[in-house]
Amino acid sequence: MGFSYKVANASEYLAITGLGIQDVKLAKKGWIMPGQSCTVFDVSPVNYTFEFQAMSAEKLPFLLPSVFTIGPRVDDRDSLMKYAKLISPHDKLSNHVKELVQGVIEGETRVLAASMTMEEIFRGTKSFKEEVFEKVQLELNQFALLIYNANVKQLVDVRGHEYFSYLGQKTQQEAANQAKVDVAEARMKGEVGANQREGMTLQNASKIDAETRVYSKQREGEGRKEEVRVRTEVKIFENNREAEVAEADAELTKRNAEWARGARVAEVEAEKAVAIREAELQVEVERRNAIRETEKLKAEKLCQAIVDYDTKVR
Repeated sequence: MGFSYKVANASEYLAITGLGIQDVKLAKKGWIMPGQSCTVFDVSPVNYTFEFQAMSAEKLPFLLPSVFTIGPRVDDRDSLMKYAKLISPHDKLSNHVKELVQGVIEGETRVLAASMTMEEIFRGTKSFKEEVFEKVQLELNQFALLIYNANVKQLVDVRGHEYFSYLGQKTQQEAANQAKVDVAEARMKGEVGANQREGMTLQNASKIDAETRVYSKQREGEGRKEEVRVRTEVKIFENNREAEVAEADAELTKRNAEWARGARVAEVEAEKAVAIREAELQVEVERRNAIRETEKLKAEKLCQAIVDYDTKVR
């Protein structure tokens, strides 16, 4: 046989043995050489439907219908290797695998049921199922199998042993009796409550009437007190306002006097400033007149000197 290249599907693995391989080689694809053998196995989980018969501690038989979804543990390489060696040579839908799984589940279920009374199984159905799953999973671990999902249906009586039926009827009857008791108690409480409410209504009416009268008197007295207080505050306010007005008038008179004095001082200072300025201007005018006269005399003298000079020269 020559070389060949094999590729597994998404839910499959290749188990390769033979030349150059110590034990088993798992792969998704690879070359198969001469002297090697390749087996393709599917790792998708399978649904197994069973109906086990178990017996409680009182030797009462019952049926346990269940559906288990079981497959190899693909997230652990060692478990997958163990599955390839132990289970993959058989078709996962074959009787061999089904009997293996059924034997484990049935054995653990019977052992657990035998340690519990029928009442415990019926009352604690959820915990009973969970414990069955845990014990079954422990046994399946040695075959590298994992319970992906498990659904245990309602426990069923074996023909001729109607324990669950009678227990259900008992529960229904107890519930009906309790309902009757609850209705009677509710009716009694309703009648007692109605009488109590009527009495309380009358008491509350009398109490409210008395409190209303007291409140009215209190409000009347408080109104009078408030009126006196307001009048007093108004009188005090008026006196304070008169005092403030008188004080303001005095302050205004004082400030008017200060303003008049300041205005007179400013007027005098202004008059002095005007006189000083007039004197300064007069001095400036006289100085300029003197300069002008001086210049005029200089010009006349110069002209006379020029005329005299010309006369002498001629």
